[in-house]
Amino acid sequence: MPAAEAAPIFAALGDPTRLALLARLSDGEHRSISALAAETDLTRQAVTKHLHVLEKAGLVRCARTGRETRYAYRPGPLGEAQTYLQQVADHWEAALGRLKALVETPAD
Repeated sequence: MPAAEAAPIFAALGDPTRLALLARLSDGEHRSISALAAETDLTRQAVTKHLHVLEKAGLVRCARTGRETRYAYRPGPLGEAQTYLQQVADHWEAALGRLKALVETPAD
């Protein structure tokens, strides 16, 4: 995953309110904006704004049921973000290994 694709996911996860909403949705239940707002001190408008950010990042999806919009967690992007972080960690581990080898190589 290129950094440009990973950035919206990390930006969405960088807000404690969005993290809390995502954590509540990660139980597999589909919830309406009203239900999500009722469980917090947030207004429905505030919850809607946060859900739109999560949806744009692909972390939640919405489905209309009558007049109600219900949101559900999508785990795929988090797995992709985890893969991205592992690639970054592997890159740095390799770079540190090369640096260690260079430092520990006896001078001629």
